[in-house]
Amino acid sequence: MSGLLSAEGLRVVFPGRRGAPAARAVDGVDLEIGAGEIVALVGESGCGKSTLARALLGLVRPTEGAVSFGGARLGYASRALKEYRRRVQLVLQDPSGSLNPRHTVYDAVAEGLRIHGYEGDERAAVAEALARAGLRPPERFFLRYPHELSGGQRQRVVIAGALVLGPELIVADEPVASLDASVRGEILALLLRLRDELGLSALVVTHDLGLAWNIADRVAVMYLGRIVETGSVESVLTAPKHPYTQALLSVLPESEEPPVVLSGEPPDPSRIPGGCRFHARCHVLATGRAGAVADRCRGETLPILSGAASDQAACHWASAGG
Repeated sequence: MSGLLSAEGLRVVFPGRRGAPAARAVDGVDLEIGAGEIVALVGESGCGKSTLARALLGLVRPTEGAVSFGGARLGYASRALKEYRRRVQLVLQDPSGSLNPRHTVYDAVAEGLRIHGYEGDERAAVAEALARAGLRPPERFFLRYPHELSGGQRQRVVIAGALVLGPELIVADEPVASLDASVRGEILALLLRLRDELGLSALVVTHDLGLAWNIADRVAVMYLGRIVETGSVESVLTAPKHPYTQALLSVLPESEEPPVVLSGEPPDPSRIPGGCRFHARCHVLATGRAGAVADRCRGETLPILSGAASDQAACHWASAGG
């Protein structure tokens, strides 16, 4: 697997208001996405995954660390960002919010071409992107407006708008969360087909581990600004090592394990606890199963997981063979 997009030591800190402590939304992340690979970034709301995605896209400048694409470090001058965003495209959760209701489907898809000064046949490029996104014949959709389309069709238009520039990677933030269950499978199948046909890489941001199972090659589980477990989708979702991942999986309908109800809410990112950042909610620690490593859980900070594709968990208990 050759690396395409990588983050090294990435931190994003938002200053607090009126003297409040700064919020460490992303607090040290190494991550790598290979060419032709789909990585699912999963975790609860507020864990920092959307901020991490925005930093990887160059929409948020990291406080520390670096983003690299194709082996070259991302620059933040306007010309460098414009070129980068041609190669890395964003697909948002809500297609209705992503599409201007006054623009036709043709104009919505052509917008990227116009921004980047495309000099080829615009009509042919728009038609090809719509067809690849599953809207056929594409000409039938050119003059339609978003309100005339179904939710699944609108999401396909958004995907076509991302594809029209021929990107190498897409970042999909909850790409099927607003869709009916019957349509979700179609959109996931489309993303897999695009990977197979175009060699397209993808980072899929989601809270849904079931979605990760259906689409991802590799999973990165995020909690309170850090990736706490990563590895192949099979290893992470069938034999999770981190108690947080175990808890997330236990509440899925198909789980054979008793559900683990996490106590409380994730801590405030401006007040990250010492030791393992999950220890205050950890069911292993609360039930006494952590044994001899309990003190380490409460007081010893864990290192940042590497961005490599190997199976890893940031957990004292798992490291001790728990």
